[in-house]
Amino acid sequence: MSEKRKITVDGEEFEVEIEFGEGNWEVSIGGKTYTVEVEGSSRKPTKERRVAKSSGTSGSGIVASAIPGKIVAILASEGEEVEAGSVVIVLEAMKMQNEIKAAIDGRVKKIMCKPGERVEANMPLLEISNILEGEN
Repeated sequence: MSEKRKITVDGEEFEVEIEFGEGNWEVSIGGKTYTVEVEGSSRKPTKERRVAKSSGTSGSGIVASAIPGKIVAILASEGEEVEAGSVVIVLEAMKMQNEIKAAIDGRVKKIMCKPGERVEANMPLLEISNILEGEN
């Protein structure tokens, strides 16, 4: 599976498609494909996926974004019950939409943001009260 990346060659930036196959990288730039061999690399490098945190601490009812961005959508409303892992907010950051998920099962107690609003990293966006602990 190929993926798009931005690379800089001699100070000039290009958007390219890269794919690892048969021990080499296939790089496509402007309709032309080049084979890139990396010395000492005989297997596909592992790519770590960075997952945005959905809350400040594990098990917390406070939902925050790990990165600054713009609120695109709020998918829950105050008083609504949500499950851990369900998407509650969509945040646009670095031209990508990021799903922010609830860390716990509970009821949305308070929404502290609105669509179109720019937010900073680790800013509380939504509070979920744990159903087991009762309605605080």
